[in-house]
Amino acid sequence: MSGGFIDRRSLLAAGAAGGLLMLPGCGGGSGSGDGPGKQPRRGGRLRLGIIDGERSGNLDAHKPVGLGSTIRGFALYSKLWEWSSQMTPELALAEESEVTPDARAWTVRLQKGLEFHNGKTITADDVIFSIRRLTDPALASPYGSLVNQIDRDGLVKLDDRTVRIPVRDGQGFIALPDTWTNFGGIVPPDYHPVTNPVGAGPYKLRSPKDFVPGQRALFTRFENYFKPGQPYADELEIVEFKDHTTRIAALLAGQIDMANALSPEHIGLLERDARARVLVSKTNGWQSFDMNLEAEPFRDPRIREAFRLIADREDLVKRALQGQGRIANDLYSPHDPTFDHAIPQRTHDPDRARSLLKAAGHDGLKVELVASPASISAALVYAEQAKRAGVEVAVKRVDNATFIGPQRLKWGFSGGGAMGGGMLGLSWLPTGLHTDAPTSAANKTHFRDPEFGRLFSAALAEPDTAKRTTLVHAAQRIQHESGGMIIWGFFNTLDGIAARVGGVQAEESHFPTWRFDKIWV
Repeated sequence: MSGGFIDRRSLLAAGAAGGLLMLPGCGGGSGSGDGPGKQPRRGGRLRLGIIDGERSGNLDAHKPVGLGSTIRGFALYSKLWEWSSQMTPELALAEESEVTPDARAWTVRLQKGLEFHNGKTITADDVIFSIRRLTDPALASPYGSLVNQIDRDGLVKLDDRTVRIPVRDGQGFIALPDTWTNFGGIVPPDYHPVTNPVGAGPYKLRSPKDFVPGQRALFTRFENYFKPGQPYADELEIVEFKDHTTRIAALLAGQIDMANALSPEHIGLLERDARARVLVSKTNGWQSFDMNLEAEPFRDPRIREAFRLIADREDLVKRALQGQGRIANDLYSPHDPTFDHAIPQRTHDPDRARSLLKAAGHDGLKVELVASPASISAALVYAEQAKRAGVEVAVKRVDNATFIGPQRLKWGFSGGGAMGGGMLGLSWLPTGLHTDAPTSAANKTHFRDPEFGRLFSAALAEPDTAKRTTLVHAAQRIQHESGGMIIWGFFNTLDGIAARVGGVQAEESHFPTWRFDKIWV
């Protein structure tokens, strides 16, 4: 077996991903709170302030409700693999993993001496239980699609620390480490997210009364965490705020130590204050406009091409992201080792767009663009740009609950994007959360090209990286030419960090402030 996150046949060449970008912070400084080379300090309470409108948030490892629940999961639960700072999977609870040459099964072996928060030794039985719970139709977790290729009835316990994880017949599957890093927490068979939220993460819930949805959660250090000497703080508190201004005021007043996922417009509140700084992480998270290929006028590929040419990507990054990002080319996961970087960058060409629209019989076209609070700025900028091509875009803002609800599958044109864009492309596609794979459970573009589907399935089942690259390149050409996503930009993640905080660094992931095991105060 391999000691790394990939097997000895180099099934996944995730190590070829792009390097870490360390950008200078604004205001009081950059880098970690104590600067490079400083020794971690033990003790104290680390306090993270988040914005989460889900008053019904939970502690469920496999079916989190809202962003706050996902963040709390990084404190409570550990997985077989977890994300590196470059958004590639690395071994965590697992010490070894190997896939068969035909990519039909994985064999995963746990580290020795692992414990849950309640002192129980973690065994192969817990891994099997966790897989079955995540994929249980009765639980109906939207994240079960991350591992829906697993034959949940064919799991085999080889010994107390080793499990064989087979793939269902007809399902090519090679990216298990990539797909299981967010919502694959290992839990014991007596687990219950309310009465017994036991995991193996760096912190454990202090008591049931210390979690109040929509308000706060208080955790204490897990002394037998699988990373010796970590975490550093005695306690972790996650505090929920209703708005950004109040949260930033709390950061500057010393009431919290970190504020994750700041909006670009709020950077100015920290720029000239020595009490905190902004940590900038370059990521592959994307923003997009999604066209429904089953709705008019987007059935016509000329209309889709015109709408892509309408997008002035430089202007969108400058105005919608306030410069905190970079342009994209209608494809996600650019750091995937199989990504086709030779595809020419699509440019802003309103004259060509107008010509295509006229040829398609849609002079003076009017469309509605549905936007969430996160995509409203980009939608308004795009509406301005569309006027240059003679298109009237009426922007309709909806709340988050509506935007992620079942109606999203019926909209003709809507804002889109994903924070998980750092994942390798093949693992991101099957999740079905935001994208356009044939296995997607929520493909709001309704992109179902037969040749793309064939190439996708073949690539997902191909162990050889070079052969897989050829298949992915061909699939991406189809996506780029006829898909339904206008992926116009990749955004930076901005985090507010108090001066006393150490151990948090800029990285390619979307959760540098959520690495609770590495941060100290």
